[in-house]
Amino acid sequence: MTLNNMREDWIEVELGEICFTTSGGTPSRNNIEFYQGSIPWVKSGELDKGIIYDTEEHISEDAVKNSSAKIFPEGTLLIALYGATIGKLAFLGVAASTNQAICGIYKSEAINSKYLFNFLLNRKQKLISQGTGGAQPNISQTILKKLEIPLAPLPIQRAIVSKIEALFSDLDNGIANFKKAQDQLKIYRQAVLKKAFEGELTKEWREGFVKTDDTTPVKTDGRPSQLPTNEDNLPKGWKWVNSGEFFSFVTSGSRGWAKYYSESGSVFIRITNLNFDTLNLDLREEKIQYVNPPKNSEGLRTKVEEGDFLFSITGYLGMFAIAPKLESAFVNQHVSLCRPKDFFNKKYLAYWIISKSGGHYHLNKNQKGAVKAGLNLDDLKTFPVPLPPTIQEQTQIVQEIERRLSVCDKMEQSISESIAKAEALRQSILKKAFEGKLLSQAEIAQCKQEADYEPASELLKKIQAEKVKTHGRASQSTSQSASQRAPQRTSQSASQLVKTDGHSSQQK
Repeated sequence: MTLNNMREDWIEVELGEICFTTSGGTPSRNNIEFYQGSIPWVKSGELDKGIIYDTEEHISEDAVKNSSAKIFPEGTLLIALYGATIGKLAFLGVAASTNQAICGIYKSEAINSKYLFNFLLNRKQKLISQGTGGAQPNISQTILKKLEIPLAPLPIQRAIVSKIEALFSDLDNGIANFKKAQDQLKIYRQAVLKKAFEGELTKEWREGFVKTDDTTPVKTDGRPSQLPTNEDNLPKGWKWVNSGEFFSFVTSGSRGWAKYYSESGSVFIRITNLNFDTLNLDLREEKIQYVNPPKNSEGLRTKVEEGDFLFSITGYLGMFAIAPKLESAFVNQHVSLCRPKDFFNKKYLAYWIISKSGGHYHLNKNQKGAVKAGLNLDDLKTFPVPLPPTIQEQTQIVQEIERRLSVCDKMEQSISESIAKAEALRQSILKKAFEGKLLSQAEIAQCKQEADYEPASELLKKIQAEKVKTHGRASQSTSQSASQRAPQRTSQSASQLVKTDGHSSQQK
């Protein structure tokens, strides 16, 4: 049936009625020669380039002949069917093959490819919700083919695509500016930290500071030989101190915790819970792993206490957090736990650690391993720390840092909210487009003046007629839902009629 008046001359069809679809395949890995050809072979992880012109791997013609892989023509729309990339889309800029996790949707005379792209982008979450499976849902071609599409006359489709692209261009420019501002904030944060540990933020404070009886000098155990020997670049009274003097002990988590994984219990702190530029643990529910270790089990030394310093020691070095109060928590083998002493301001040292010119620099300088960066526990005990002589100045520095960074935090929050609104507006634009609300009456009237304007039902009839002409008779397969929606057209499946690159494609 015809849709509401806002979508005059539109009809509702299933994707499988107007488009030919098929999935790819993976040639046998046992035959090395299969992967020494020149045919691009797309994997679902590569569907993030918009238009694909080349791929990480290539296969040979023999690989295509001896597997379910097939060559899709240039312009084919690809969609990931399962895994972490489910619903991702891209066009082929060249003829190419794909693996079986990707469905190729051939060009159709019934629908503008970019119109279809935007429609599938709008329906991505719906497709994912229809997926089957456990942690990583799968969408089958059956689900894809049954997806209902509001089919508009071709001039309307083109106008919608043009308006979407114009609006998205404005959004993209705005988002790019917001992200540029985010990058500038990161630079400013590090500039604040650099000045803080050069003594610049407390220069005036030191000049007016009067030492009183409650001023507590920080005592250290002397200068280790590996510390910088030049204190001329430090404010008067400051000295370089070995990081190990600040901790009562340093340890790291052990392996073998997977057997204790559970749905609830103690928080198991991993690198994913640490950050680069804040002192806070990231304890969003989706990032938390819980464990239930037996009492007095191995690893209780790594039970986390409030105020503990947590360092990443493999992979992404320089990630850090101060542990908040947690009922029960442990660290894994990629995280080191350092228990600080009480003679200094903990945040002072923590901000030095995340400073790119400070602890972060020294720890990354000491990294080991050619493939995967890593630190040993001695590295956490031997990096240099510039220490003011009094806790008062340490506290003043922390206050000066946080006063400035709190402004950054507010700006960051405002920018993040603006980006989220822009992304929501993107979805709103797509929703309006396929409800027939994006174009004005004047724009619709202009579309109706174009030479190829005709109701979508007539367009579909022509496609079906082409099938009859090509094959000599109408297909016997019927689509009951299609005939109920548009009784003026025949009920055969248009998916077998669609012409691609000048040739009719018959689904096999």
